[in-house]
Amino acid sequence: MQDEMLGDIATVLSSVSGVDPAEVTPEKSFTGDLGVDSMTMVEAVVALEDRFGLLIADDDWPQFSTVGDLVSYLERAGVGDPT
Repeated sequence: MQDEMLGDIATVLSSVSGVDPAEVTPEKSFTGDLGVDSMTMVEAVVALEDRFGLLIADDDWPQFSTVGDLVSYLERAGVGDPT
C-alpha cells in the first residue's frame, strides 16, 4: 500500500510542481531535494486532499519535512485502510 501511496504523491507533485516522479522517495526533503516551496506545498496539499478524500489541517502540513513524513501522516489518517 505504501508504494501505491508514494505513486499517488509522486503524481500530485509532478502535476503541481514538475517534480520527476522517480525522484519521490520517502527520504526526500520537499524543500531541499524536490524544490517544493511553501506556495507549491499548499497546492500539493489541496490536490492530495482531493486525491485521498481527507482534510489535512493547516497546522499539520508544515510538519511534513520529507515525503516519508507525509506518508506516515496519511497512514495514521487511515488512507488506504481496507476498512
